[in-house]
Amino acid sequence: MELRSYPYIIFLPKEKKQKVLRAIFRSKVPVDILKFSINQGISKKIYQRDLIKNLGYSNKTIIEHLKELTELGILIEDLEKTEKDGRTIWIKFYLLSDLGKWFALLIAEEEKLSREEKVEIVCNAFRSYVRWIIELSEKLNLEKKILHDIFMDEMGLKKDQSEV
Repeated sequence: MELRSYPYIIFLPKEKKQKVLRAIFRSKVPVDILKFSINQGISKKIYQRDLIKNLGYSNKTIIEHLKELTELGILIEDLEKTEKDGRTIWIKFYLLSDLGKWFALLIAEEEKLSREEKVEIVCNAFRSYVRWIIELSEKLNLEKKILHDIFMDEMGLKKDQSEV
């Protein structure tokens, strides 16, 4: 039986690589937060109250993990203004960062992602990978034309006839 495999690529911050991996995989809670985000839509706002209601962890546990995931750049924290009982209140919410989306993709079942989510992930991953390749190639003094030719070849695009 042949297994279907995917090249999972995650761009980790060089200085925090071990911390990020430990934060995600040392406990079930961060994985459950990522799964929750996948199930509701990876670009949608994550509210603490919804995590507590749906995941069954204590408020303290959820807050601990949200704080750590935010500090490591896996989540982005923000506030929104809303009206309740005639009063203006500010509610904190979280969004997956690009790094957070890549981790979500790592644990997601592809079928649960919408086409738009897949397109967003592919485009972000490609852009990040290209930036990394350019940076590395500059350090190696590799001509950009070589990378360009490889890209054109792999995309099945014809090279400019004046170069032939």
